[in-house]
Amino acid sequence: MNPRVSVVIPVYNEGANIVRCLDRILREVMLPCEVLIVHDMPEDTTVPFAQEIASADRRVRTVLNTYGRGPSNAIRFGIHAAVAPVVVVTMADGSDDPRQIDDLARLVDRGVVVAAASRYMPGGQQVGGPRFKRMLSRTAGRVLYWFTKVGTRDATNSFKAYDAEFVRQVGIESRAGFEIGLELTAKATRLRLPVAEIPTIWLDRQLGESNFDVGRFLPSYLRWFRFAFGRRLKLEQIQARLPKQRVEEKEHSWQK
Repeated sequence: MNPRVSVVIPVYNEGANIVRCLDRILREVMLPCEVLIVHDMPEDTTVPFAQEIASADRRVRTVLNTYGRGPSNAIRFGIHAAVAPVVVVTMADGSDDPRQIDDLARLVDRGVVVAAASRYMPGGQQVGGPRFKRMLSRTAGRVLYWFTKVGTRDATNSFKAYDAEFVRQVGIESRAGFEIGLELTAKATRLRLPVAEIPTIWLDRQLGESNFDVGRFLPSYLRWFRFAFGRRLKLEQIQARLPKQRVEEKEHSWQK
């Protein structure tokens, strides 16, 4: 199988809820794809349900994250384990619209390095969710869009597609939460590489309970928010930021 898009889904004890998520993705994604269910521990309740689907559909595979627990490490591991030239990160909670995975991937095919599903552009919408979190996200998106020309009004949304080679080159430094989407968008902005967006309708989590903690993850988001402002950087300057162990980790992950 030669997938054109790798769909990365970090999970934590989703149990049977993953069945509905995978059914929608496998039904809606038309491009040749692989779907990676990334879990932190072998006993995660998601695994048996995902493996049952994988036994009937070879597009699905479960992968054990060895970079450390937490959503950021799971996403990072999933991106590194992906084999397609385009990687789409989406959540297992039913909030994201899987019909847009193809459209996001095609934007990357056309030359952008980050394609964002945007709740805050014309045609987009956010339905539900904590009011304070929604206000912070919308405000951050507007500030970045107008003052850094970031290319999307929803830089904090995790539902994005990436050029896998771009991610290989710039690396991933995030370790805390879901801020990888903001990190890679900020890096693309500082490198003056193209970022694009399409409108999306985001629905508050339909399955299970959210593990997102605004207070815990906010400092990491602020780090990359501040990073987006500044002069143009060269790729070597971005790469110089990566700790040695992170570079070795990245190189090992892509050895097939």
